[in-house]
Amino acid sequence: MAQANQAAGAALPAADTFDRELWLKRALILLVSAWLVAVVILPLIQLLSKSLFDNHGVFVGLANYVEYFTTPELRRSIGNSVFVSVTTTVISVTLGFLFAYALTRTCIPLKGAFRGLAMMPLFAPTLLNGIALIYLFGRKGLITRGFFGAIPGFDIGLYGSTGIIISEVIFTFPQAMLILSVALRMTDARLYEASQSMGASRLRTFLTVTLPGVKYGLISAIFVCFILAFTDFGAPKVVGGQYNILATDIYKQVIGQQNFTMGAVVSVVLLIPTVLAFVVDRIAQRRQVALIQAKSVPLTPKPDKQVDGFYLAYCSFISLLILAFFATAAYASLVKVWPYKLELGLWHYQFRGTGGGGYGAFFNSVRMACYSAVVGTAVTFFSAYLIEKSRGMRALRQTSYFLSILPLALPGLVIGLAYIFFFNAPGWTFGGITIPNPFNWLYATMGILVLSNIVHFYSVSFLTATTALKQLDKEFETVSESLGVPFHITFFRVTVPVCLPAILEIAMYYFVNSMATVSAVIFLYSADIPLASVAIANMDDAGDIAPACAMSMLVVLANVAVRLLYGLLTRKVNRRTQAWTRR
Repeated sequence: MAQANQAAGAALPAADTFDRELWLKRALILLVSAWLVAVVILPLIQLLSKSLFDNHGVFVGLANYVEYFTTPELRRSIGNSVFVSVTTTVISVTLGFLFAYALTRTCIPLKGAFRGLAMMPLFAPTLLNGIALIYLFGRKGLITRGFFGAIPGFDIGLYGSTGIIISEVIFTFPQAMLILSVALRMTDARLYEASQSMGASRLRTFLTVTLPGVKYGLISAIFVCFILAFTDFGAPKVVGGQYNILATDIYKQVIGQQNFTMGAVVSVVLLIPTVLAFVVDRIAQRRQVALIQAKSVPLTPKPDKQVDGFYLAYCSFISLLILAFFATAAYASLVKVWPYKLELGLWHYQFRGTGGGGYGAFFNSVRMACYSAVVGTAVTFFSAYLIEKSRGMRALRQTSYFLSILPLALPGLVIGLAYIFFFNAPGWTFGGITIPNPFNWLYATMGILVLSNIVHFYSVSFLTATTALKQLDKEFETVSESLGVPFHITFFRVTVPVCLPAILEIAMYYFVNSMATVSAVIFLYSADIPLASVAIANMDDAGDIAPACAMSMLVVLANVAVRLLYGLLTRKVNRRTQAWTRR
């Protein structure tokens, strides 16, 4: 009896601890949901409501939308955006599929180098895509002038849809390649063995085995490329000319005409196809996950001289184009006066006589990117841990999960404009009662820039963290609970060390994208806090193309340096914390 009483007495503290832990987790998940509502849902509601009022604050309902769709120039932007996005998607997915196929299904050499070069556009602001194209195909471009008269030149008519499509293909190609590489790796070799034993030709095997096996990855690549091309602002601003699209319309309405109401209307119009594409992509992703769970035999590519030779030539050609693209940008940033004085020097890196903030803007961007990486990684990973590793609370966790992936459907321009309306509002009046805005102090500070970046890139980071956490057996949490170990101790001593490679990847993702983004911050920066990406846009507006190119190259160099640092850290971390996976 005495022993039983002692055991019961020992069990009571453990039970009390478990109850406290459970309620603490519920409170934290509720806090995550409340935070996402505050930074995602409420600004969107403010944006939507703004589109229903005129510039004097009078409710007009759908009158602004009627005005938009009855204005030929604005209405034409929708068709232009769709045309550019569809054309970009077809080209990018085709090129990306061939490149991904070469990396996963052939025995070509230098796969690591090809993959690294293919990812280079991810490190650059999309503004650089347009600027480099001007130096290549502009009116005084290298190819337009025939390499300074060495060969006959030709004009491709860069400014307009042609320039935008080329820029967007450069921007979206790495995304398509990465998605399709994952899809092509996850293939059951037994299907190919069955096809070969039945005497099927290569073409028939490709059409009946390869394409069906990657169809969900293909769908995902299509919609990701479409969303990116549809919502991008940087490249169309530089090479769009008089060819208007929705993203540049928002900028012109807000910055050019100070017409915030019509900017809100265009933002909502931009949001509709993006959300639809997002929904279809999520459905495809869910079905793809179901396929991954099936047991399969990994496919090992076999050497084939003809096939390997073709794909080696193809990858070499694409890689050389990307290398030549960035080499042109680097060369142009060093030339004294293009194309008349071709002496090389660092004149444009001094940023004298140019707007935008010079090195102050660059280091502000580095600081912003560091803050975004540190705070964003901590918030994202801990939120993913609470949602993925908690037991029970199904409805609350599902709500938090939905709110976490919702930012994936939001273009950067929409986030920026919604934040202007929400954070700049001194308060809201309901039924004669004014409620002060508790977040108003964030407006025009570094904090709102960091917050916009965290929200803009939150969903991809959250999904990366969730994927890493799914690989951990839930027995870790179960055993900890049974022993009365607080969950935060399990989190810091077990979960974080094991998931450290994923945490570093999330931090790198936040830093690189925060350095390169322009759409999410161009409406939010203040004169006291200039940023590199915004400085590039302002220099381009002022005609200072060479300094803009120089600033872009600084952003690229910073991102490449961080990517290399990430590679070194990951290698060391894997040796120290992932040894258990090799036992």
